[in-house]
Amino acid sequence: MSGSATTRKPRFAARFLPSRATPPSPVPDTGSILAALPVATVVLDAENRVRSANNAAEQFFGLSFSSLSGMSLAEMLPPDNRLFSLLDQVRRFDARVSDHDLTLESPRLHRRGVTAHAAPVPEMAGSVVLMLEDGSTAQMLDRQLNFRGAARGASAMAAMLAHEVKNPLSGIRGAAQLLEQAASEPDRELCQLIQDEADRIRGLVDRFDMFSDRPIEKAAVNIHQVLDHVKRIAATGFGAHLRIVEEYDPSLPMVWGNRDQLVQILLNLVKNAAEAVDPTNGELVLTTAYRHGVRIAVPGSQERVHLPLEVAVRDNGPGIEESVRPTLFEPFVTTKRGGQGLGLALVAKLVADQGGLIECDSRPGRTVFRMSLAAPPPGADAGAAQ
Repeated sequence: MSGSATTRKPRFAARFLPSRATPPSPVPDTGSILAALPVATVVLDAENRVRSANNAAEQFFGLSFSSLSGMSLAEMLPPDNRLFSLLDQVRRFDARVSDHDLTLESPRLHRRGVTAHAAPVPEMAGSVVLMLEDGSTAQMLDRQLNFRGAARGASAMAAMLAHEVKNPLSGIRGAAQLLEQAASEPDRELCQLIQDEADRIRGLVDRFDMFSDRPIEKAAVNIHQVLDHVKRIAATGFGAHLRIVEEYDPSLPMVWGNRDQLVQILLNLVKNAAEAVDPTNGELVLTTAYRHGVRIAVPGSQERVHLPLEVAVRDNGPGIEESVRPTLFEPFVTTKRGGQGLGLALVAKLVADQGGLIECDSRPGRTVFRMSLAAPPPGADAGAAQ
């Protein structure tokens, strides 16, 4: 019996001993982890010079790693920027610090609504790892939803005005014409005044009718041809005093939209710029570029629309007042004397009809209106290009 027990013991023990253990997966190095992060991340030394950066950081700063490497943050931002205060706190207290809604603005960089997270690097004295999240896209989407809401409100107002104002207005004008026939000379002038004012009100109502929701036909549009058309109109009229510069991406594909409406959008933007700049040294820059863009959800479906095609109108005017910017695309908001505040509201509505987004960045000496548009969908008739 004892011999039998001794022969079974190894077999019993073997069931619990991992004779062929699975080797653990290799742990990636910190460089690989940094590169895989979707958030812009850089490592700064004690002098705020870039020592490491991931791909997201290259996109954030618009520079390759070879250009970023060794570059001081002071070369990209003014010394009074809040980001430097955040970095000082990290080093002073040896703790993680975060800040929100930062503006990183300089000739090299233009980012708003940035969230920054910074932490010390224990193995490197004075070094800080800095993560930067750009909230401008989310803010742009929020603003676009507000613009579309404003456009729908204007559409409802247009329908109401057409029904409630136009019909009685015609009656008032007709009555004034009848009174004019039997009126004395002074009274005829008053009758004519009534007719003129009725015509003026009708014209205003007709302008509101542009906001009404009508289906539009879309096709593949060469946006450079549209820009050239708008430039010719501006150069021979309201923009004759402007220096117009073209910065186009020649490889840009067609955009998906309505050509006439795109002309109207760009004419409004260019005209506003022409009226804003100094007549003696006014400059207007028309640009196109391919961006990774944003994907927005289509209400009521799971579809997401990609908007990689950017068209921008930039001027060197005095900029838009800070108090006006949040409501810039709403009806009746204007900075012009005698303006009615319908031009940019119409622009926002028409851009929404194209399925695109529009945003405005402004500071003294530089105002940019950017449109993000879609490319033609798969299977779109290439022969329909306009």
